[in-house]
Amino acid sequence: MSSTPLTAGTHRVPGKWPNANGRFGEFGGRFVPETLMGPVEQLERAYEQARCDANFQAELKRLLKDFAGRPTPLYHARRLSARLGGAQIFLKREDLLHTGAHKINNCLGQGLLAQRMGKARLIAETGAGQHGVATATVAALLGLECCVYMGEEDMTRQAPNVFRMRLLGAQVIPVSSGSKTLKDAINEGMRDWVTNVGNTHYLMGSVLGPHPYPMMVRDFHRVIGQEARGQVLELAGRLPDYLFACVGGGSNSIGLFYDFIPDREVKMVGVEAGGRSLRLGDHAARFAGGKPGVLHGTYTYVLQNEDGLIAATHSISAGLDYPAVGPEHALLHQSGRVEYTQASDAEALEAARELSRTEGIIPALESAHALAEVIRRASTLSREAIILVNLSGRGDKDLGIFQSAGIL
Repeated sequence: MSSTPLTAGTHRVPGKWPNANGRFGEFGGRFVPETLMGPVEQLERAYEQARCDANFQAELKRLLKDFAGRPTPLYHARRLSARLGGAQIFLKREDLLHTGAHKINNCLGQGLLAQRMGKARLIAETGAGQHGVATATVAALLGLECCVYMGEEDMTRQAPNVFRMRLLGAQVIPVSSGSKTLKDAINEGMRDWVTNVGNTHYLMGSVLGPHPYPMMVRDFHRVIGQEARGQVLELAGRLPDYLFACVGGGSNSIGLFYDFIPDREVKMVGVEAGGRSLRLGDHAARFAGGKPGVLHGTYTYVLQNEDGLIAATHSISAGLDYPAVGPEHALLHQSGRVEYTQASDAEALEAARELSRTEGIIPALESAHALAEVIRRASTLSREAIILVNLSGRGDKDLGIFQSAGIL
């Protein structure tokens, strides 16, 4: 693999990053205790073999089509486009996948890898619950034991997904430490993995963690951008002017962005959680106050206080409520290839209501952050401009939050 640095003037061809050491420029790498070096290296070997194995790829393709429901449509949101009076808005409908979000793409891939490695047990972390549901779903499909760690606060605000996981046969373990959110669920998942490396695969839910996770999770989600590219060329006859996606850990966004990176005419915007304000502790916008550091096995942008301790975060969307971001996003930010901005809780709620009442589609609160930025910019663009936004999940899980927020 190439190890040529990415600068603001050179956009890599898909497949060049990370380098052989798992680095995206200065970011990424592998920062794990000695106990986990063996299973992480085993996973890297298994993935390298699987990506070249025609039988593995054929089975994954079959499950993505027949079980998950790919390809997902690219939908022209005509009423929303007309209402905003500017660019033409297209939605990549990942919300229509089985389990209700893009997460199933990665979970099917890693589930098949776990089988390949002879692992009988899956563990996972989850914030919004969609990754936990997808992991529990794949475990049931493949006949594997499943344990999902979830912060107590997230269990309360995403109660329907907790029930779904348990109905699917997963053990959902509440995490009461720290902020009782996604960061703390990952901590507990890592502790479990250290103890049970022999029979357990940690199914990481985003482009986080030690190498090869950021690369592998990205690759399993590349199908989003690959499909979207072909679909927009068929529907519009050209590439879009803008791509928008929300950014928590960053899996749905890198899945959309990755195959467009060499296309300099396509601008890309990642939208983080602006929360209540941009005061530290009130948001989860890593590029609006974070700095490079190590968290959960990778070197990337992390929200930290003056003493270097991990800062508290806040977002109305549990899936974005995390203090770090995937290392490939850190590189894309540093190079200037992707613009990263923020949407507040209030803006995300309003965007969700707007899409619901204009197009009859209730988005997940995570996806609503991307929609909020689209709503902010669309009217400033010409009617010939094309915006493509990743609608990464549906809003069933967030109905209680919508209700309590009083947006009806």
